[in-house]
Amino acid sequence: MTTYLILHGFQNHRPPGHWQYWLAGELRKRGHEVRYPQLPEADAPVLEDWLAALEEHGKRGEHGKRGEHGKQGEDGEFVVIAHSLSVLLWLRAVAAGRAPEADRVLLVAPPSPQVTASIPEIAGFADGLDLGRGLAPGGVRARLVYGDGDPYCPEGADVHYGVPLGLDPDHVAGGGHLNPEHGGYGPWPSVLEWCENPAARVTGNR
Repeated sequence: MTTYLILHGFQNHRPPGHWQYWLAGELRKRGHEVRYPQLPEADAPVLEDWLAALEEHGKRGEHGKRGEHGKQGEDGEFVVIAHSLSVLLWLRAVAAGRAPEADRVLLVAPPSPQVTASIPEIAGFADGLDLGRGLAPGGVRARLVYGDGDPYCPEGADVHYGVPLGLDPDHVAGGGHLNPEHGGYGPWPSVLEWCENPAARVTGNR
């Protein structure tokens, strides 16, 4: 059994039409443990409160922790799936030494630091963002997924995150912000495939 921690973005109240809501249901059907918390004050998030929530929901059981030589514990992988603002949450947690011990991370449609800084409610997430700290302790395996035409990252997430972090990104043509409003992302089978097969590439949902 794998444990999945699904982290939503700004102004997201876990609507049923969102691909993360769909993904949580599909993973539970397959017998996995899924944590899909409502992060506090989604419309006016406070970085410290979101960091605290990440620490709370990112705790692994003793059997799920990595053993000697980085091998997974007997309870399987711990996988984090972050969308939009929660990608910046993850990176800030890494920089602060507060990131959960994960085996894999999927970083989907992060907003650019400039756009984030221009939105008063979330500007604090971009303040002091340090990509030089990498992705997580222990060399977590990470995948960046982004769409072209994303209004929250018009230059492309590969420019701001893929290149600086040395990621091999999955580019989704016409994906926008990869949510129901920008790109029509409800069910997303290739993300589900990646969840159970880390070698799978993430493609569009059409």
